[in-house]
Amino acid sequence: MTAALYTEDTIRTLDWREHIRKRPGMYIGKLGDGSSHDDGIYVLLKEVLDNAIDEYMMGFGKSIEIKISEDIVSIRDYGRGIPLGKVFDVASKMNTGAKYDSKVFKKSVGLNGVGIKAVNALSSHFEIKSFREGRYKLVRFSEGNLVLDEPEKSAKEKNGTLVSFVPDPKMFGHFRFMEDYVESMIKNYIYLNAGLTIYLNGNPFISKNGLVDLLQENVNGDGLYPIIHLKDIDMELAMSHGNQYGEIYYPFVNGQHTTQGGTHLAAFKEALVKTVRDFYKKDFDPSDIRASIIAAVSLKVEEPVFESQTKTKLGSRDMGPEGPSIRNFISDFLKTHLDNYLHKHSETAEVLLKKILESEKERKAISGIQKLARERAKKASLHNRKLRDCKFHFNTNDDRRLETTLFITEGDSASGSITTARDVGTQAVFSLKGKPLNSFGLTKKIVYENEEFNLLQAALNIEDGLENLRYNNVVVATDADVDGMHIRLLLLTFFLQFFPELVRQGHLYILQTPLFRVRNKKETIYCYSQEEKQMAIRKLGGNPEITRFKGLGEISPDEFKNFIGKDIRLEPVRIKKGDHIHDILPFYMGKNTPERQDFIIDNLKVEEILEEAI
Repeated sequence: MTAALYTEDTIRTLDWREHIRKRPGMYIGKLGDGSSHDDGIYVLLKEVLDNAIDEYMMGFGKSIEIKISEDIVSIRDYGRGIPLGKVFDVASKMNTGAKYDSKVFKKSVGLNGVGIKAVNALSSHFEIKSFREGRYKLVRFSEGNLVLDEPEKSAKEKNGTLVSFVPDPKMFGHFRFMEDYVESMIKNYIYLNAGLTIYLNGNPFISKNGLVDLLQENVNGDGLYPIIHLKDIDMELAMSHGNQYGEIYYPFVNGQHTTQGGTHLAAFKEALVKTVRDFYKKDFDPSDIRASIIAAVSLKVEEPVFESQTKTKLGSRDMGPEGPSIRNFISDFLKTHLDNYLHKHSETAEVLLKKILESEKERKAISGIQKLARERAKKASLHNRKLRDCKFHFNTNDDRRLETTLFITEGDSASGSITTARDVGTQAVFSLKGKPLNSFGLTKKIVYENEEFNLLQAALNIEDGLENLRYNNVVVATDADVDGMHIRLLLLTFFLQFFPELVRQGHLYILQTPLFRVRNKKETIYCYSQEEKQMAIRKLGGNPEITRFKGLGEISPDEFKNFIGKDIRLEPVRIKKGDHIHDILPFYMGKNTPERQDFIIDNLKVEEILEEAI
C-alpha cells in the first residue's frame, strides 16, 4: 500500500463559503429534507429570524413578516436596518456583526456573526435588503458568491431588513418546509416576546400571557393545579404537574429553544428540588418531586456560550462576565419567588404535596421490579439478543449524532435485511419478537415486567428521561400489512403512554418503504404509492416487470441500502394542536365502541378500494 504524500501542497486554506459548504454540520447540524424538526432548512430560517427577534428585544419593531412559498423564504423585520455601508460585510464576511458590542445587543442569541453567512453559503439564492432612514441597499448572492451589489437608492419603506433565500438543492436535495414545524418555531418566539406579532403567510401569531400560553398549548388536559407563573428581569418560569409519565421541559436562553437543555435546565431541576424540600421540610426523592412536571424556563444571559452553532444546549456557567453563576441565580430566584408563591397559595401547595406522595408510593411499589428489570436488560445487552448497536450515540458531541437511528423491526428476515444493509456507524437495529403488548391503561410497572418493553427502554436509555437518549431518530420499521400496522399502533401506544416527550420532541418516525418495484432491463424504479407506480410504468413504457412488496423481509439487503441511506423516507409522528393523548389512546386502543367500529369499517372500505386498484 502506497503511503499518501504529506507536503506543503497538502495544506489548504478554505474561504468562508467553501468551509461552510464542505462542513455544513458544524453550522446547521444535519442537512435533511424537512421531514424532521431539526433538519437544516429550519436552522436557516431560524438564523435569519433570530436577527429579527434580537431587534425586537432591543426595542425596535413590533412585527415580523415571514413568507414561505414552495422553496422561497423571505423574512422582513421593522428594526433599525443594517447600516447600509455594511450590508455586504454582514452577509459575507465571517466574524462581522454588531453583536460583538454588548451595549447594542446586550442579551442576543447570536454573538459570532456566523449564522447569516451560513444561510448565504447554503442557499442557491440569497438576497439581503436593508432599509434605513429613507434609503436602501440590496446585495444578492448564490452559494455565497456575489451576484449583485446595487448602489444605495432612495426608499419610502419603513426601516428594517428583508432577507430572502432558497436552500440550495445541491445541498438539501428535494426538500419541503412543513407548516407544523415552522408554526412551532414561531410560537416559541411569541411566547417569549409578549406583544410581538409574527405573520406567517399573512396569518398573525401573538401571545398575551407568555410562557403561560405555551404550557396551556402543550398540556394534555388540565394540570393538577393552576399554572404557576413567575417572572423577573432575567428569568421567567411557568410550571404545573399533570398525570403524564416523565418530565416535560421547554428551556430557553435569550429566546433560543435549547432543546438539549444545558446548565440552566440542570440548575432549575436542582433548585426546584431544594426549594420544594425546604418548603415542606421533607427530604423527598428528586424523581418524586419532578415526576409528571411540565415547565417552561426562560433565561436571559449576557454573552451566552452554546455547545454548537445550532445553539441547542447552553454551556455558560455564569449570567455574564461580571454576573453570578447561573446555578446561584436560578436557585435564588426559586427560593424567593416559588417559596413565596406556595406560601400564598395553600391549595396549590396541598395538591403538589399529594402528587409528590403519590409518585413516591408508585416508585417504591416498582423499585424491586426495576432492579430485576435492569439486571435482565444488562444481561440481554451483553448477549446482544435484541440490539445490534451502532458506533455513535446521540448523547455525544460528535457531528454525526443527529444521524443516529434505531430501527425497531419485527421478525428475523426484516431485521436481518436492515442489519446487513445499515450504516454501522450511525444505524442500530432492535428486533421485536412477535406483537408487543397493548399497554393502554396499564401502569409503568408493565414497562419493567414486560421483557420487550424493558429491553426497548434500556436500548433507548430513556428510563430517567430523554437527556441520555442514545439515538436521535427512533424509527418504527414494520410491514405495510395488517399485522405490521397493528404492531406499529402497539409501539406508538407504548411511547405515547409512557414516553410522550419522545414524540413531542420529534424523535419518533415511521419508515416508508416502497410498495412496488417497476423495472426493465435498463432501469429500476421504486414506487411508494399507486400514483408513483403508474408514473414509472409510463416512463419505462413497454411491459415492465412489476413487483409488489408485502413485507420488509422480501426486500434484499442490497436493495434495502437504497431505502435507509441518504434518500431515506421518514414520516414523523407528530402531536398536533388539539391532539390530546388521553383522548387519542382510548379511541384507538381501548375497548370497542360504536364510534370506533364505524371508523374501522369506513377505513376498511378505503383499504379494499386501494387493494383493488393495486
